Amino acid sequence: MRGAGGRAFTSSLLKKKLAPNSSSYSSLFSRLFGRFHATVDTEAEKRSSSILGPDLPDIWTPLSSTVPPCTLPGGGVNHDAPPTIIDGKSIAEEIRSEISKTVRNLKSSYGKVPGLAVILVGQRRDSQSYVRYKIKACNEVGIRSLVAQLPDSCSDEEVVESVKIFNEDPSVHGILVQLPLPQHMDEERILGAISIEKDVDGFHPLNVGNLALRPRKPLFIPCAAKACVGLLLQYRIELMGKHAVVIGRSKVVGLPTSLLLQRHHATVSIVHAYTPNPEEITREADIVISAAGVANLVRGSWLKRGAVVIDVGTNPIEDSDSEHGYRLTGDVHFDEAVKLASAITPVPGGVGPVTIAMLLSNTLDAATDAFRSSA
Repeated sequence: MRGAGGRAFTSSLLKKKLAPNSSSYSSLFSRLFGRFHATVDTEAEKRSSSILGPDLPDIWTPLSSTVPPCTLPGGGVNHDAPPTIIDGKSIAEEIRSEISKTVRNLKSSYGKVPGLAVILVGQRRDSQSYVRYKIKACNEVGIRSLVAQLPDSCSDEEVVESVKIFNEDPSVHGILVQLPLPQHMDEERILGAISIEKDVDGFHPLNVGNLALRPRKPLFIPCAAKACVGLLLQYRIELMGKHAVVIGRSKVVGLPTSLLLQRHHATVSIVHAYTPNPEEITREADIVISAAGVANLVRGSWLKRGAVVIDVGTNPIEDSDSEHGYRLTGDVHFDEAVKLASAITPVPGGVGPVTIAMLLSNTLDAATDAFRSSA
């Protein structure tokens, strides 16, 4: 992942793209996404290939006249080259295939399969859709799934009680509470009640704290952050020393993604609803990750030529021609951005499928931990 500081953008930021059906996916899944599925030859390889990034000290080297000037990112971009469309759907399919094989092996070895419990509060249409996708993905790879559905009017105590029941159930290895919760609820209290060993969403304060405190390692990395950085690594996009702008600072995406990028030694700026000059800041970025939840917020004028764009937004837009009466669009105005970006994720088919695959991966890790400790 270490690139020469003076290389042009096309060679140092966007490296050789992997083909969607490359046999390298299996080994990359093991090295990047699974805690228990890899055989790593050397400590150096472990450091450089980990999703948590290489653990390097901050040693400042004073500039001198012997140091060649750095080439500004974007200076070497081939303006006529078509952008790389980052194919999250194909990557997610390969990851799920590997997870399915591992689940079968676990069943053969231990006579058990991983179990994921989902707590859904209320009737939000988007939350219900997300839960359906997650349950369907579990079924496809052989992970057992359970859903506890509670009404909007329920109390914090009722949700916490559901969490406690799943905490004590040995057949459940991962627990997630679908966010957002109704406004009257104490989200911190509810998320904090999840056993850290089953916190496959990675939102427990200890998991978030360990993600922030390099070189500590969280048990689980939040799934969307893991997906964003995993896609960048999968496509050989250089992170170290690059300027990354994260739009949005939610605990679900923005905050953990910025922490994970810092562990890869990117220079990170966070843009949020109170930032007075978001367009100006974003236009300086080598890598833009948008998780604001605002359809078409990021226009072409927000991007410099050659930027890499990761769009986490999944915003429903009314569309009478669509089967469901709406279609999904991202935070980024794709038609404008694709004319400037060197690589970009589509919506749908970009970050979303990989985020769900990361949830399955975290659940698999939690189950493997539990099986091995009880064997």
